[in-house]
Amino acid sequence: MALFPLSSNFEGDFVLQLLPVDTENTMDEVAAAAAHHSVGRRVRARPGHILRIRRQGSAEFLPRTMKVIDSGLLPTEAIEIIWEAPAH
Repeated sequence: MALFPLSSNFEGDFVLQLLPVDTENTMDEVAAAAAHHSVGRRVRARPGHILRIRRQGSAEFLPRTMKVIDSGLLPTEAIEIIWEAPAH
């Protein structure tokens, strides 16, 4: 367990945030931490949507249960937090 800084680029937000997370956090936990700084402040909530994470510029989402330590992300690397519509 170690503190790990990421740069959070939250969909719909114009502010890039430095996001301190733990190496043992899952991508869902990282998304929730990022949402804490954006949703309800500069971004409206989207009930029923799931937050997903991908590397800045990537088209592939990281698995929701993947831990930061296993993601290959580098300290201060930018991640995009994207709203995913619920499956119908």
